[in-house]
Amino acid sequence: MKPGLNKGKAIIFSAPSGAGKTTIVHHLLGKFANLSFSISATSREQRGQEINGSDYYFLTPEDFKSKISNEQLLEWEEVYPNQFYGTLKAEIERIWQENKCVIFDVDVIGGLNLKEQLGENALSVFVQPPNRVELEKRLRMRGTESDDKINMRLMKADKELAFASKFDERLINKNLDEAFNNAEKLVKEFLAK
Repeated sequence: MKPGLNKGKAIIFSAPSGAGKTTIVHHLLGKFANLSFSISATSREQRGQEINGSDYYFLTPEDFKSKISNEQLLEWEEVYPNQFYGTLKAEIERIWQENKCVIFDVDVIGGLNLKEQLGENALSVFVQPPNRVELEKRLRMRGTESDDKINMRLMKADKELAFASKFDERLINKNLDEAFNNAEKLVKEFLAK
């Protein structure tokens, strides 16, 4: 783990958009009282019923860039032009001060960056869709994005799938109940260490 952060455990769930990582993370939060969700910061627009400070910390691109300059982020990425995502150092410190294990729901590059920063204190899990057809179906079922945005996400997913082997564990989300059970097992084993 890099210097400057108090020691604590972390579980990182990463996946291409639409693979089911958020659904799995919410399930785990309901099963394990000692997990606490790390709310990511983003400069993208709020979608649907999303709540600032609960789903994300919504920042303007200028505010996000200021936090980068002031080294207030553990990791960050410009996912699309002027659309940033990142992890606030203060958010992780808050969770560790509560003696809880932080759980992340982040994109693939963010997950790799977090694993690099947190090292052996983190378990990184790649949630993989069963296939591209299913991934596209899930993205379309959301009903939140245009065809252009969906196609952009699918092209990004093709690149992200190549990083699966860089994670500690790979969880294929074909059947949600099975994915829940496998995720619970991974978390139990990691927390018991």
